[in-house]
Amino acid sequence: MRWQMRAFVLAVSAAVPIAQACAQPNANDDGQWTMPAHDYASTRFSRLDQINRDNVGRLKLSFTFSTGIVKGHEAAPLVVGSTMYIVTPYPNYIYALDLSQDGAPLKWKYDPKVAAAAQGVACCDVVNRGAFYSNGKLFFNTLDNQTIAVDAATGAEVWRTKLDDINKGATMTMAPLVADGKVLVGSSGGEMGVRGWLAALDEGSGKIAWRAYSTGPDKDVLIGPSFKPFYATDRGTDLGVKTWPPEAWKIGGGNVWGWISYDPDLKLVYYGTGNPGPWNPDQRPGDNKWTTGIFARDVTTGQARWYYQFSPHDLFDHDGINEQILITMKINGKPRKVLLRAERNGFFYVMDRVTGQVIAADPYGNLNAALGVDLKTGRLIPNPDKETKQGKVVRGICPASPGMKDWNPMAFSPRTGLVYIPHLNLCMDYGAMEANYIAGTPYVGADVKMYAGPGGNRGVFTAWDPGARKARWEIKEDLPLWSGALVTAGDVVFYGTMDGWFKALDAVSGKLLWQFKAGSGIIGQPISYRAPDGKQHIAVLAGVGGWAGAVVAGGLDPRDPTAALGFAAATQDLPGKTTGGGMLYDFVLP
Repeated sequence: MRWQMRAFVLAVSAAVPIAQACAQPNANDDGQWTMPAHDYASTRFSRLDQINRDNVGRLKLSFTFSTGIVKGHEAAPLVVGSTMYIVTPYPNYIYALDLSQDGAPLKWKYDPKVAAAAQGVACCDVVNRGAFYSNGKLFFNTLDNQTIAVDAATGAEVWRTKLDDINKGATMTMAPLVADGKVLVGSSGGEMGVRGWLAALDEGSGKIAWRAYSTGPDKDVLIGPSFKPFYATDRGTDLGVKTWPPEAWKIGGGNVWGWISYDPDLKLVYYGTGNPGPWNPDQRPGDNKWTTGIFARDVTTGQARWYYQFSPHDLFDHDGINEQILITMKINGKPRKVLLRAERNGFFYVMDRVTGQVIAADPYGNLNAALGVDLKTGRLIPNPDKETKQGKVVRGICPASPGMKDWNPMAFSPRTGLVYIPHLNLCMDYGAMEANYIAGTPYVGADVKMYAGPGGNRGVFTAWDPGARKARWEIKEDLPLWSGALVTAGDVVFYGTMDGWFKALDAVSGKLLWQFKAGSGIIGQPISYRAPDGKQHIAVLAGVGGWAGAVVAGGLDPRDPTAALGFAAATQDLPGKTTGGGMLYDFVLP
């Protein structure tokens, strides 16, 4: 874990002056990519600079690899030494490719034998967001709720631990994070009434060290004497029960299917919780803690240190699962440990990661669902004209249920001081209705129709200045953006589009420098690495799908505006722009 620790420390030691880019940190990059976010700070920043703004236009295809699976490919490849590892969507194969040989031939394949029935309860495609490498092992999750460790050299299984039940509607799609000897994992299933949790498994044995639920009494949520939330509305006893109707917290969602960051100095992990269930807010009066918020927890014990709720009594399915980037930033002239979040509710948050205080919260796109964030109380200020009620259709709500940005992660460059955000410009009509809970079946209670927001474009790529609290530049995209972002020390930023364009932009100006047309839409996470030949490579998985691409990956009828929980209405033209696929593309300078 030494390299990961160094990457984190360098990331947070590069202070970002207000409205001014910071200098490049003095650091080397060993060329590996051992976790989806590249480092514990979740920067997705590569210090490799062989590929830069002047020569990126010369990028050429180095090799390709087909996974043989035509579903949504959301994972980041990993590179450890001379081996690249790929985790596929269901059936969750791992492929190991030999980068020391021409064409990167297959070294081994691991088949976890995932239960086929898991496909039937997956909310939004059978995706997987990647693996994590640590101490000679790969750790990943399967759709049927197993966390598995395999030997990275041979592909031999080391251990597997089952954590939940598909018969209740639970699945697992997130990438693990390994820290301090713990493998941290969470569940999906908020649309099935699954009660969310984050679990820590022993890295060596797979045994559960602790599990913290997102709803319920304090003993289940691991809230004790060390819990010191910054805002008064998060203080009290058993709020995970009292802010719900009787027994509703047991099927209340709050699933942990997104991203985790880690501060090894504070020994704290940071992660968000998903939407409350059902979507119909009238069935769950109260703030519905501890859903749609962020926890800071002690990595050793799991005890909560602080919590903040982005969307109390969530009205729109605005899960709080997005990533948080950890940096040190000057606030009023003094360095401060902060976390940066482009939240689903449409606000870009700068928060003190020691205390949980919101320092700034600003809209980063078209937004009318809320009027702002009260920095004194920390409360989101709802727009009464857009509040959803049972039996009423509310039109023109922006952002839509996937939020201003869904799971797809942003990147931060300590050279430019900018955060690069691939996100959405979608609005919706929302009709709430009564939902009945039956284990393992949808528990939603809403009829949603999504469509393009103001301007007609459905995607935006924004370079955000967290010090100046505004966008420096933005690129409008026709289709929703569902891929992750990558930024490098060559001042190049990469992302993909749902119609298959893989793009490289000038990280300072936003100018398009290079693009490549893949065989399927790109919703994966690009990476940068140094190959055994000493050259810097860029790699990304193509394969349209996920919630945004379900109309293609799931073979849905694009004429049905309610398909894919309403997303099909916004992407009904996607089948005419791309087809399904599953291909790794690897690029290098000639």
